[in-house]
Amino acid sequence: MDTTAPDEIELAIRRHCDAQRWSDAATLWIEHRGPDVLTFLAALRSEQVDSLEVFGQFCEDLWRSLPTFRWECSTRTWSYRLARNAWNRALKRVRRRGAHLALSEAPQLRDIVEQVRTSTALHQRTEVKDSFTALREHLSPDDQMLLILRVDRGLGWTDVARVMLQQSGSPEDEDLVKISARCRKQFERIKRKLRELAQARGLLPE
Repeated sequence: MDTTAPDEIELAIRRHCDAQRWSDAATLWIEHRGPDVLTFLAALRSEQVDSLEVFGQFCEDLWRSLPTFRWECSTRTWSYRLARNAWNRALKRVRRRGAHLALSEAPQLRDIVEQVRTSTALHQRTEVKDSFTALREHLSPDDQMLLILRVDRGLGWTDVARVMLQQSGSPEDEDLVKISARCRKQFERIKRKLRELAQARGLLPE
């Protein structure tokens, strides 16, 4: 799947934002980034969290964050960060989960959100669960996210660092360097763990 929006799409979204046409910007953003975000969330494989519900939260968060988005990274990278934050909040409220989010802050976006939900085919939202992909379920959510961002989505380490950033706000360049280094170390640890799990299950030679 092509996950890189054409430059003209990115520029069009920015023109809408510069003109404070937030609804137009969010509609275009969700239309072109929504399917990729939905497959990212589905790949996290959780029996506790509904990826469609989290996608609704992502869309609401996107709508609210547009006026403060500083364009220090691509819409793709920012989408993953918003999706990650929405996922983590969903995990925290598993025991007190309420009704499905209805985009109360942006009712005009409901149609495009529902369109993305229904048009993203099931075979695109779920990966083939072979012996190796099943091993990911033994990883923590953060480890799964890092692995998907780096391997499946092909993000560079700086963009991975932006997505995995714990704090809110805009990180300094020095912070990104430190976070990138931590992510690299975490990635090596994840690879070792997956290798050990695969060997224990006879999927790889000792």
